[in-house]
Amino acid sequence: MPKPDAHGNGHGETVVKRVSGKGHHDEHGGAWKVAFADFCLALLCLFLVLWLMASREQQETAEQLRMAQGGTPMDGGGGGRVPAESGNPLGSLISREPVPSRGDDPDNRHGNPGARSSGEGAGPTPKLSKSRYESASDMNELARVLADVSRRAGLEDNLSSVITPFGLRVMLHDTEREGMFKRGSAIPTERFRALMQELGPLFAQIENQLMIVGHTDSLPYVEKSPTAFSNWALSNNRAAAARTHLLTGGMPEASVLQVVGMADRAPMTPDNPRADVNRRIELMVLTPEQARNVSAMYGMPTRSEPLVQGSLSALPARLEQGVSALRSQLLAAGRDGGTTATLAPLRTSTP
Repeated sequence: MPKPDAHGNGHGETVVKRVSGKGHHDEHGGAWKVAFADFCLALLCLFLVLWLMASREQQETAEQLRMAQGGTPMDGGGGGRVPAESGNPLGSLISREPVPSRGDDPDNRHGNPGARSSGEGAGPTPKLSKSRYESASDMNELARVLADVSRRAGLEDNLSSVITPFGLRVMLHDTEREGMFKRGSAIPTERFRALMQELGPLFAQIENQLMIVGHTDSLPYVEKSPTAFSNWALSNNRAAAARTHLLTGGMPEASVLQVVGMADRAPMTPDNPRADVNRRIELMVLTPEQARNVSAMYGMPTRSEPLVQGSLSALPARLEQGVSALRSQLLAAGRDGGTTATLAPLRTSTP
């Protein structure tokens, strides 16, 4: 029955108080543990998705990061910086993986489904018919041998040769289907590395010296500062990497006369400077005469005479003889007491 209130009414509020005899710690439930477990599971799924996305296109992602950061990451040293690639130490131009011998197939070793079978691929090094190549017919014979080697390596579409007055110009270039180097780096692909090591013993049989020239496309780097990595450094590093693998294959060091990078200054397709074919390595097999000319171009001048104050210029022998004859005639005219002397014409043509 309700308890009367202060005014004697029987409609007062009934208050019921229940006192639990349990401990104080039972006031906290375990629902938060379930919520925290759900949060951890969702976070784990997020990290798993991010990891799968990052590992799917690792090379392309690394290239985009390099471009966004203003070029390839550099080491902490001063000048002469070289690109650093994932999986290799800073400053490495070539992969530190074991170099396969000419009888091994690098593609099958990595389980490449499109690789050549063990019975195909690199065979014995072709035996050249001569050790010195000078004429156009000689260079044409050498070009056919190089084409056969590239065909066995599966890179016949990546090699082209042109006979020039300077020698045989061998161009190893990228295609839409396959490149010679990993994009933005000086690390060669497995096929290109194997091809260079097959060409090494071939060039070891000839006396002609080589010029190794690296070229890139015109795709610029983001950072434009003088110390930033550029296509100049990339082309030079790629040429040096090609030399390294030629020497690894058995070519002697004396066979290399010059290694140079030309960046994008000499494109194969001037109308499309970003085309794949512009990314290439050129091996110029010089004739003995042209090799001597290149060596003389950068060597110490043997006969020089000052023409202008502060400058030296090498004079051809016939021009020096003409100048000496003119000087003798002028001196003779002065000794004649002012009489007019007939001067012989000065021949300035060079042999």
